[in-house]
Amino acid sequence: MRGAISVRIVLLHVAVVAVLFLLQFVLPTYHHGVMARVMVLAVFAMGYNLLFGYTGLLSLGHAMFFCAGLYGAGLTVYHLDWAVAPAFLAGLASGLALSVGVGVLVLRTTGPAFLIVTLMFGQIFYLLTLYFAEYTRGDDGIVLSQAMRRLQFGDTVIDLTNPANRYMAAWILFSVVLFITLALVRAPFGRVLIAIRENEERTRMLGYDTFVSKLAAMVASGVICAAAGAAYALLFGYAGASFAEVHFSILPLLWVLVGGAATVLGPILGTLLMFYLVDYSNDILNAYFQGWNLSYLGVVGVALVLLILFFPKGLLGSVRERWVKWLP
Repeated sequence: MRGAISVRIVLLHVAVVAVLFLLQFVLPTYHHGVMARVMVLAVFAMGYNLLFGYTGLLSLGHAMFFCAGLYGAGLTVYHLDWAVAPAFLAGLASGLALSVGVGVLVLRTTGPAFLIVTLMFGQIFYLLTLYFAEYTRGDDGIVLSQAMRRLQFGDTVIDLTNPANRYMAAWILFSVVLFITLALVRAPFGRVLIAIRENEERTRMLGYDTFVSKLAAMVASGVICAAAGAAYALLFGYAGASFAEVHFSILPLLWVLVGGAATVLGPILGTLLMFYLVDYSNDILNAYFQGWNLSYLGVVGVALVLLILFFPKGLLGSVRERWVKWLP
């Protein structure tokens, strides 16, 4: 029975990946580009979900990990003329270094203190992007030219500015991270994280080093978020300080809550729904209210109220609780 459930879970995720692959051949131009962006941002949400959903640590500074990858890749390409592949690895290395350094410090706190300290670190990172505006261009950001965004394998050159190549790159990243996340949460390591979320003291009494487990979760989360940031810079050709602002740390929390915290597919569902909900409703709301922020807050507010009333554990979380018990 356990083996059958495992096969069912794998087939579900393979089906999701297959659908996303096939969509590139039927989507109109606008939605083709939107889906590429959604898949990259869903990777950001998956990294956040690993820490928040499975480990129970609420962070308001995760934009700094996204930006570590964003700038790690963007600055090396822009200033050092690095190729795309080593620049992407530089983004991952930046996320790894930052998540280890920050994790060792912030994990000495718990509860609301953890939230506040992560917010402080996030704001420090944001201020640093402004302080070093000579290199980062601050709020204006840096724009990567088409020539900088070419991936080379021997004699084969892949232009990442090409919509088809960009979609495929986003799809590959999303697929790899999806199955890595699935493997992590289904492994004993994932079970320990869930145990820490439910009762850290009891988990410690059972002999587990909860600090090391939480640090490992923080590092894995940070590297995944950095991968999303590096991919965003290289695929969409922009890296700016606006991505380090606090609201960009709140967005993955929103996407995870809507899709379902501690569900593997919740982040992609939440990112997709909120992206399109805000996109389509923005024009309608602007007909009655002046200003994008008011429109955005209105949409998000209504969505969260409906979510709390009818799907208190998020869409997939509530589906799992009520009907499909085997969803991971």
